[in-house]
Amino acid sequence: MIVLGCETSCDETGLAVYDTARGLLADVLHSQVDLHALYGGVVPELASRDHVRRLVPLARRALAEAGIAAEALDGVAFTAGPGLAGALMSGALAARALAWALGRPALGVHHMEGHLLSPMLEPEAPPFPFVCLLVSGGHTQLVRVDGIGRYRLLGQSIDDAAGEAFDKTAKLLGLPYPGGAALARLAEKGDATAVPMPRPMLDRPGLDFSFSGLKTAAVTRLRAFEAEEGGTRAGGGGERADGPRERFAADLAAGFESAIVDVLAGKCDRALAQERLRTLVVAGGVSANRRLRAALERVAASRGGRAYCPRPAFCTDNGAMIALAGALRLEVGERTALAVTIRPRWPLEELGPVERRSAPSDARPLPASLDARRE
Repeated sequence: MIVLGCETSCDETGLAVYDTARGLLADVLHSQVDLHALYGGVVPELASRDHVRRLVPLARRALAEAGIAAEALDGVAFTAGPGLAGALMSGALAARALAWALGRPALGVHHMEGHLLSPMLEPEAPPFPFVCLLVSGGHTQLVRVDGIGRYRLLGQSIDDAAGEAFDKTAKLLGLPYPGGAALARLAEKGDATAVPMPRPMLDRPGLDFSFSGLKTAAVTRLRAFEAEEGGTRAGGGGERADGPRERFAADLAAGFESAIVDVLAGKCDRALAQERLRTLVVAGGVSANRRLRAALERVAASRGGRAYCPRPAFCTDNGAMIALAGALRLEVGERTALAVTIRPRWPLEELGPVERRSAPSDARPLPASLDARRE
C-alpha cells in the first residue's frame, strides 16, 4: 500500500510517501522557524496560513521525488491531533479533499503515535514489547508498547513538558527561537556542576514528571545572579564570549539540561524495571538532544538491552511518521469519514489496536517485520 502522509500539527509542513512493500519513498518538509522567530514563538494564525500556502507544492514535490503519480496512491493519511486546531484543520481538509478527488480512503492519524512509531522507519526497528519515552514540546510520557495500537500509559508530566521547560528557560536567557536547540548548544560551553539544579520527582515513587519547579529554579538562580551583577541579564550585553554573564548563562544552561536528562533517564530506568523489559525507545523533538540519547543508551545497556532513537530528521515533526502510521492502519481497513474531525486534545491511550476491521480488495497482512517482531 502506498500512502501520502501529511503533517501540520504545529509549525512544520511535512509531506511524505510511504510504501509498505518498499519503505519510505519521499519525505519533504518546510519549517516555519524563520516566520515565528520574529515573535519568539509560534503564532497559530500565521502557522495555519503558511500550511495552506505550502501544502500543494510540497505534495507535488513529494510525489515527484517518489516517482509516482497521485493516482498511484492507495490512501492519504493526515495528522488529526493533538496540535493547534487551525494547523490541524489546514492539513486535514487538504488531505481529505485529495483522497476524495482520487477516490481513495483517508485516515486521521494521532500525532504522538506517529512519533512513537518513527523508529520503525529505520533499518533496525525495535522489537515489541518496549517502553517508549515520548518527549516533545507539548508531551512528556512513558508508554508501554505491546504492539501497534497496544499502548498503556505509565507516566506523564503533571505540568510543563520537558520541551516546554527547555523553550521557556531559553527565552529567559534571551536565546533565539527555537529555544530548546539554542539552549542545548549553549550548554556545551558550560559546567553542569557550577549552577546546581534540582531533579524534580526523581526521589519520589512513580513514573510521572514535573518540570515547572525546575523552570522556577532557573528563574531564581538567574535573578540572584542579576542582583549581584547590578540587574544586567545573563547572556545579554556586548561582553566578550568568556565574560561573567556569558559564563553564567552557559553554566545555567548546562545545569538545566543535565537535570532534565537525569530525570528522564532515571524514570526510564524505573519504567524498564517495573515492566521487566530491556528495550527502550525515545521519540519526539527532544529526543534529538545528544546528551539525552547518550544517557538513555547507558540506561538500556545497564539492563542488558538497547535504546532505539530515530535519526534527528525523524525526531521533529515530519510527514514520514504520519505516512507510516497511516499506512499500517489503512492497510487493515481503518478509514476516516468524509466529514473531517480533528482533535486538538487526544489521549494516546484512546487509540485501538491495529486489527482487521474490513476486507478491502487491496488489503494485505501487516509487513512481517512489524507484525511478528518480538523481543
